[in-house]
Amino acid sequence: MQTRLLWTLGLLMVLVPSTAGAELVTFRGGRVMSVKNVSFDGDAAVLVLRTGGEIRMPRDFVLAVAPDEVPHPEPVTEKIVEVVPELEPAPGSRESLVALVDEMAARHGVDPRLANALVQVESNYESTAVSSKGARGLMQLMPATARYYGVDDSFDPVQNLDAGLRHLRGLLDRYGEGRVSLALAAYNAGEGAVSRYRGVPPYRETQDYVRRILTLTGR
Repeated sequence: MQTRLLWTLGLLMVLVPSTAGAELVTFRGGRVMSVKNVSFDGDAAVLVLRTGGEIRMPRDFVLAVAPDEVPHPEPVTEKIVEVVPELEPAPGSRESLVALVDEMAARHGVDPRLANALVQVESNYESTAVSSKGARGLMQLMPATARYYGVDDSFDPVQNLDAGLRHLRGLLDRYGEGRVSLALAAYNAGEGAVSRYRGVPPYRETQDYVRRILTLTGR
């Protein structure tokens, strides 16, 4: 009876799962091994090692499993975080030109959205763009306009934007902030045409020009 009770206790010791962080496994022959976890799959015993990996062996090789009272902290895995520096936009790239337009528009008191929309429609941010009429650069300065504002190189983004935004600022002041369409029409067709027609001239090019810019700015 006593032998049967001991066998029952031993069987329970094997089958009842342990809640400890590690378990001591006693093998036939008396060897004891600390593992992370022990489970049974049919006639096989599966030992999960604390260092990773597992061992499968016949179930009857395991005599007993008991909680390992000695704490075994989990190995600390260092997490390597790759720090990618934020790169500045390449000089001459669209991103850098948009940033330059924002900066110079603020300097001249022009809405950056309006300035960027005008540059996009005029040159699509091509600083070396030349129109069939001879307009040059980001804001498509005509030679006479460039000379008036003291521009030495119309293909230089800074000089071109400075002159173009000064010109646009003057037109906005002349027609008023509430009449942006007239300032844009004058930028495209000239102030004389706006005066002559007392509004946006009936030129398809100018009307499309004004509409595209206002649409880009959400006006």
